[in-house]
Amino acid sequence: MLRFITGGNYFSSGNEPAENNPVTPMLRHLIYKIKSTGPITVAEYMKEVLTNPAKGYYVYRDMLGEQGDFITSPEISQIFGELLGIWFISEWMATGKSTAFQLVELGPGRGTLVGDILRVFTQLGSVLKNCDISVHLVEVSQKLSEIQALTLTEEKVPLERNAGSPVYMKGVTKSGIPISWYRHLHDVPKGYSFYLAHEFFDVLPVHKFQKTPQGWREVFIDIDPQISDKLRFVLAPSATPAEAFIQHDETRDHVEVCPDAGVIIEELSQRIALTGGAALVADYGHDGTKTDTFRGFCGHKLHDVLIAPGTADLTADVDFSYLRRMAQGKVASLGPIKQHTFLKNMGIDVRLKVLLDKSNEPSVRQQLLQGYDMLMNPKKMGERFNFFALLPHERLQGGRHQRNARQSKPFASLVAGFSELAWQ
Repeated sequence: MLRFITGGNYFSSGNEPAENNPVTPMLRHLIYKIKSTGPITVAEYMKEVLTNPAKGYYVYRDMLGEQGDFITSPEISQIFGELLGIWFISEWMATGKSTAFQLVELGPGRGTLVGDILRVFTQLGSVLKNCDISVHLVEVSQKLSEIQALTLTEEKVPLERNAGSPVYMKGVTKSGIPISWYRHLHDVPKGYSFYLAHEFFDVLPVHKFQKTPQGWREVFIDIDPQISDKLRFVLAPSATPAEAFIQHDETRDHVEVCPDAGVIIEELSQRIALTGGAALVADYGHDGTKTDTFRGFCGHKLHDVLIAPGTADLTADVDFSYLRRMAQGKVASLGPIKQHTFLKNMGIDVRLKVLLDKSNEPSVRQQLLQGYDMLMNPKKMGERFNFFALLPHERLQGGRHQRNARQSKPFASLVAGFSELAWQ
């Protein structure tokens, strides 16, 4: 077993009293694993804690909503999903109104977002009447897939279930659209598709690195030698393979890299380059500027990532500069831009006024205004969330000589949400 050195106070998870650090089944599992094979990477820790088939946080829990550990934009306001539905229709129209498309969502939560999008599709049925639409959900959580099915189908038509198949569940939505569930993106049929990833990339496992006098050293998780059922951060004594993902000209002292995000962006890019369509990513994140963003959430409050693993959500901000690099050359990218800018460009103020004018119920009006404030206020979600899109090169102006350029005026003017010109 390799010897590991501690990472100092920077990586300390604090001196939690014993009663605040219960020995969960996941903690027991991790301690056994570390004793057997040695300290583990933060990426392996996140993967085990969130998606372990037997004890993973996401696998058998409904962690969303007011009773859960965090709440998402679709749960706050119906307008969010409606505007995303408009975005997909806008892109479909801009690219020639194909006779069929797949709507693919990665990590669909409780199905609220895709439900709001499908409601827009129904309301604009005259526009989409000659288009054959199908819905494809990529979901690892059995618990959430059942909630999604109830939300989207109301099970009016019995669901087909086949646990051993890549398509583990099939049904028909309330509006009569075929819907299928998969555990992996690569199992979704290739074809003209619109992909949606809302708060998906921020829970993919990250490797953490600290710059030291000896060079980059990866942060690992080990058992605290002073307390047998407590975990701590340590630094690897030598280079590790994931260091290959750090940019050669990196100036930060601490970085997080997410190889899984790169794999998914490459897959999306290849699909979009081959068959057309677009991908829209909405998430917490930065453009290659932040350092230590790894954190936990439990009961809507920040939670020590090493305490009571399996009882809290773990997340790390998305590095959009990395996503852009992984897409470069295959497809064009737009963004990231702040959520309040994207939603304003999509006409959130117009939509809010319509809904307020239609409602005479004070409680509904208050809910609409509070939801708008949560989504748009720079101190709330307005500047913390970003939007990022992948599109075929031929979708954008400027030709091939601009394909590696970052977002520019000629590009942005064509795509709804990424330009203020979209609604003029």
